Amino acid sequence: MSTQPARMFRPDRRTRRQAGQGMTEYLIVVALIAVAAIGVYSLFGQTLRSQTAGLALEISGQSSGSAVSSAQGSATSAQSSAVQRKGLGNYGLDNQ
Repeated sequence: MSTQPARMFRPDRRTRRQAGQGMTEYLIVVALIAVAAIGVYSLFGQTLRSQTAGLALEISGQSSGSAVSSAQGSATSAQSSAVQRKGLGNYGLDNQ
């Protein structure tokens, strides 16, 4: 019989480093998805809110004509905004 104590499982450095690398990659992917979602929502946010309001009005039995018209106007505005070229030269023009 051996007099050495039983060796408990301890992850070595390589295992810990790989686990940290996997977590970092996961966080980067989540951050990129969040940035993309914010961009899409900023472009189509008003349209989505208007359509949701129209659905809520229709479910409650009211007329949703104004909400649908607002959604159509927001969609047209989003379309015209999407075709404009944006860069550092005209960055602050729409924010005033």
